[in-house]
Amino acid sequence: MINRRVFLKNSLKTSAVLGMGSLILPACSDGSKSTDATATDSTTAPATAASNAMPASLAAIGLQLYTVREQMDQDTKGTLQKVADIGYKNMEIAAGSKGHYYGMKPAELASMMKDLGLTLRSGHVLAGGQTQQEAPLPASMLTLTNGTQQLVDMAAEAGQEYLVCAYMFPSEYNTLDGLKRTMETLSKAGEACQKAGVQFCYHNHDFEFSQQYDGKTMYEMMLEQLDPEQVKYELDLYWVSKSNQDPVAWFEKYPGRFPLWHVKDMDNTEKKFFTEVGNGTIDFKRIFENADKSGMKYYFVEQDQTPGNPLESIATSYQNLTQLLA
Repeated sequence: MINRRVFLKNSLKTSAVLGMGSLILPACSDGSKSTDATATDSTTAPATAASNAMPASLAAIGLQLYTVREQMDQDTKGTLQKVADIGYKNMEIAAGSKGHYYGMKPAELASMMKDLGLTLRSGHVLAGGQTQQEAPLPASMLTLTNGTQQLVDMAAEAGQEYLVCAYMFPSEYNTLDGLKRTMETLSKAGEACQKAGVQFCYHNHDFEFSQQYDGKTMYEMMLEQLDPEQVKYELDLYWVSKSNQDPVAWFEKYPGRFPLWHVKDMDNTEKKFFTEVGNGTIDFKRIFENADKSGMKYYFVEQDQTPGNPLESIATSYQNLTQLLA
């Protein structure tokens, strides 16, 4: 699979809308490539019982569909069926080459998911304040800069509980003035979401912990200056761990602010690259033991790049998670 930065760049060249995320989006990938693969029927994992029969930690498990972005573009319903067969219940979407909601109407996609035993919980979008050189987004791409209300309305139509800003480009945060402008955009999105009964969140990568202003990290500044009810956070456990930060320490300092997590693991190499959940070095058991402090409602498995078929990787992650949390 190509990394997100390359994927974003190539997609924009052809005026295609990508998937991210952890979003639409480009993740701060370190640039390595893994083997491309297409969907197959070979992924099998034990199906779980209905969500209401599972422990709360298992009922909260979901998948960020950016992980299977190519498969979603090629065969949306077929891919969702494979995801459901693995055992995932809660979905988080990312725009693909067919646009928002994979070229479908929001309610249409949500209905398709419901028929397969899935629930659309969350969706990723961009802030939209980047320069043309960073990402010349096509006019059809709605962002929080050019289409906040439309994005909120679509999320409400789909029945989503969450709308998430997935990424900031450097120009949106590399100066204090730039960050303030972006935070104002996020604040307005949070207000619009609140009025629509949708919770707005921000998803981190690594730069939020290295970028500092007057002795405070960018992440601290956002947590302290944005309305805690209108803007909550989707904590990416891989990126916070790779930044040598302790997720539990953030839960303790800002309790209840992290209703969403991204769960991805980090391999035991010098590169510290993405790997299947349970096959890496992150101590998920300790993190999950402190879930109540974070206010976690749902967590989404995501693997930006996989060594082969992404459906096989997400099946491995699901099976390892169920064993860890049983």
